[in-house]
Amino acid sequence: MPAFWSGILLILLFGLKLGWLPIAGSGPKALILPTITLAAPAAAVLARMTRSTMLEVLGLDYVRSARAKGLRELIVVVRHVLRNALVPVVTIIGLQFGGLLAGSVIVESVFSRPGLGRYTVTAIESRDFPQIQGVVLVTAAFYVFVNLVVDLLYAVIDPRIGYR
Repeated sequence: MPAFWSGILLILLFGLKLGWLPIAGSGPKALILPTITLAAPAAAVLARMTRSTMLEVLGLDYVRSARAKGLRELIVVVRHVLRNALVPVVTIIGLQFGGLLAGSVIVESVFSRPGLGRYTVTAIESRDFPQIQGVVLVTAAFYVFVNLVVDLLYAVIDPRIGYR
């Protein structure tokens, strides 16, 4: 579901119909609906990826060996299964940041929130090229930094991966 549509539905349900959350304004409560709108699609992809990689790793021989040694199920799942299943999950988390940055433009417009996305739209509408270049530079630098952190996390998660 597109972010603008899910945002409007959340506004209608939780803001207007139930009255639980503010539609606009400042403060922590006003950030709940935009956060859910941005994070829900990313969380769904992440949950599916985590589940599939966990199921894949659960069937491997070393997991059976760990269980046969008499290790508790929690230790088997956390130390052996989760640790080896995290590499593709961390990759997806890193890639999701690009989608979150792109989706922030729409979500900020739907919820009337000031931010980098709205700043970018204003710069494009006024044809302010230095501002547009600055936003692109900052966004690209942030994305490159996130990917660097993801690459460094690989070595922490899986010791077999080393950078020499």
